[in-house]
Amino acid sequence: MSELSTMKGLEQGRAKFAYEKALVGSGIKKKKEYKAYVRKIPTLIKANGLGETFAFVKAKKVKRAEETDKPGYAYYLIYDQTSQWLKENGLLEPNTDLVKWVVSLDSPTYRAVTNEVLSLFKWLSRFSEGLIEGELENEKQE
Repeated sequence: MSELSTMKGLEQGRAKFAYEKALVGSGIKKKKEYKAYVRKIPTLIKANGLGETFAFVKAKKVKRAEETDKPGYAYYLIYDQTSQWLKENGLLEPNTDLVKWVVSLDSPTYRAVTNEVLSLFKWLSRFSEGLIEGELENEKQE
């Protein structure tokens, strides 16, 4: 397989994964938070680094998956979805915490993982923009 077709396949894989995950985000109670946070993550990564950004996300996320009505649930999804993508692509080992792993990486691997996460969030942003409408008139700010 040529390098170009491998890159195209990886990009299509990211797009498919991001579409499925943005659909999940569009179905939650705090969907506008999910959309806003997905859009904000790349800026945070570029300004603060991958490790610090996901340490922040981890601190803000709810502790249990069933707390879907809490403001931190959108952060929970983002943390979980990023971990899933990295695991599915053989970068993150199963049962390994994302932040713990990221802060232990050597510099070249850290940069490569940062680029991979930014590429994923490019797709997540695109799909969340398309799938999640802005604030509805009958929704209150929470």
